[in-house]
Amino acid sequence: MEDQNEKNTTELDNNDSGSKTTSAPKDKKRRKKGGMKRSQIIAIVAAATVIIGIGAYLIAREVNKPAGGTVAAPVVNIEDILEPLPAEIDNSGVLGRGVLEHIVGAGRAVENAYGLRPPTVELTEENRADFVKVTECVIGDNGLINIKTASDGIPKSDDKFYYLFALNAFDYSLPEGAEAVAKTYKNNEGVFSCSLNKGAASSRLFKKFAVGVKIDGNYQLISKGSFITNPEYGSKYGNVFMKPSSKKGILIDYSKYKTGQLEDLGVKQVAINFRIQDFLGPSSNALFPTVNYTYNGKNYAFDGAALSGFDETIRYLTENNISVTAILLNSYSSQYLTLIHPDARSKNVCPYYMFNAATEDGVDYLAAVGSFFADRYSGSKHGRISNWVIANEINARKEWNYMAYTDVDTYTRAYADAFRVFYNAIKSTSGSARVYISLDQQWNRDMKNNPDYDGKDVTDCFNSYIKEYGNIDWGMAYHPYNVPLTSCKTWTSSKYVKHSSDSPMISMQNIEVLINYLNQDAYLSPDGSHRSIMITELGYTSSGSGGESAQAAAIAYAFYKIDHYEDIDGLLLNRQTDDATEIAQGLATGVTTLGGGQKASYDVFKYMDTSEAESHMAFAKSIIGISNWSEIMR
Repeated sequence: MEDQNEKNTTELDNNDSGSKTTSAPKDKKRRKKGGMKRSQIIAIVAAATVIIGIGAYLIAREVNKPAGGTVAAPVVNIEDILEPLPAEIDNSGVLGRGVLEHIVGAGRAVENAYGLRPPTVELTEENRADFVKVTECVIGDNGLINIKTASDGIPKSDDKFYYLFALNAFDYSLPEGAEAVAKTYKNNEGVFSCSLNKGAASSRLFKKFAVGVKIDGNYQLISKGSFITNPEYGSKYGNVFMKPSSKKGILIDYSKYKTGQLEDLGVKQVAINFRIQDFLGPSSNALFPTVNYTYNGKNYAFDGAALSGFDETIRYLTENNISVTAILLNSYSSQYLTLIHPDARSKNVCPYYMFNAATEDGVDYLAAVGSFFADRYSGSKHGRISNWVIANEINARKEWNYMAYTDVDTYTRAYADAFRVFYNAIKSTSGSARVYISLDQQWNRDMKNNPDYDGKDVTDCFNSYIKEYGNIDWGMAYHPYNVPLTSCKTWTSSKYVKHSSDSPMISMQNIEVLINYLNQDAYLSPDGSHRSIMITELGYTSSGSGGESAQAAAIAYAFYKIDHYEDIDGLLLNRQTDDATEIAQGLATGVTTLGGGQKASYDVFKYMDTSEAESHMAFAKSIIGISNWSEIMR
């Protein structure tokens, strides 16, 4: 290396003099004998002076930086470094004036870059948790997870790096022994990339990503986490959603779905209750063997006999161009407690329980279940499911989604984590499918000692939490039953039904309250559009005051309202046939009786989305007390 440096120097000298080198060894020997010229020494000293001066200048800036982090006024001027240099250095053969000016120019560039450097900030208890904000967390065209961050300044830490961590859904602090999955230089804006590992045991599809730094040799988080917000990217099935030709739908009677009644009613959408535990475990029927499914390196068993019956139903509906909405329900089973949240495992009278995203095995199982069913019902072989509702009426904790009582924020976060797992599992497989939360009609009762939660509070907490950890395109499955349930007269004034967001209840009379609330900027989808709203359960009894005529009028009233609002994508009536258990409670909500007889509501439902609608619904105006349907709109 030393000989090569000597050779380069030699070539530079000869080129400057215009002569041709004929003997490098002789030149080398002559230098050793005569030593360096005075002009060469001056040039080298001058260059060193410039470099040292620049370094001193930057050090002085750092020393004089105030505590707040703002760069102080210069204490050394680079121009002062450039004293007039001896003329002979231009012909020194070592460093011409142009070279020195180049060094000075580089110094100025360093100075400018240094001036743009973000201020260094001390981390405190107040600013540490959210010092860095994750502004984007997506699967990119490169197949990697790409994360972008932003901050005001650079945090003081052991080194110059930010570190990225992949946390579990239930992690709100850095687990002991956690290792970073990526790192990048600290700056106001940061970019990380890491592998997705989709389908592998090391999959990060359900992780949330947070940023940390090293302080005193230990990692500390300085950001909240963010989940992947586009899990549908690269999904196996991209075009699964079946857009129905009408908003008209119904909760089907399994015993009648092949009798031709659905076709006669002109049903375009159906709702199906989907109790997960009914499909889990090995099959006991040799004709329908166990369906084994491997997901993220783990094996799961599904009952082939139970699946076979469900396959037949979904396939039939799909072939008849009927869009399917499946409501995923979490029954109690001692064999599958992994699916139930640890705070919900005490046996209760409630039929369904909070899903478990609070443990690693719970997340794995929910992810496998969501992926399995989305995969199975995304093609022509078994039919397709367009919409998935995660649990039923989650604000009715005691009645429909049991978990030990706690504050609404803690409760909703437990649900939101489970929802996120299902969302990512379903969308990563069936990219166009829609995923919904479910609420009943109790909106803002503000009751003391309420064993349940108001729908408004749950909506606020859910939306805030989802946005905080990565906004996604969730939808609202709402049940705007009348108050009281045993009355059909949803048009009657009630102290519980107001046309403002503080309304204790939301029925069909004031359904615009829900629409207007979700159309606020804070509640819009990530692309700025309104969220999909589905009325996935709504029924009126024929056993109350007014009988079948009142029931029929109420259904007409509900459909005219829903058809008016473009935000609402469907009305799934509860139900096709009366239910014996509900009849005992004073509720006969079917359009047919237990014996199969057609009620007055049958024809209303059949024709309400056709050109014959008015002729079959005009009778309802006198019952409601209006002369024109526009009178019920707000």
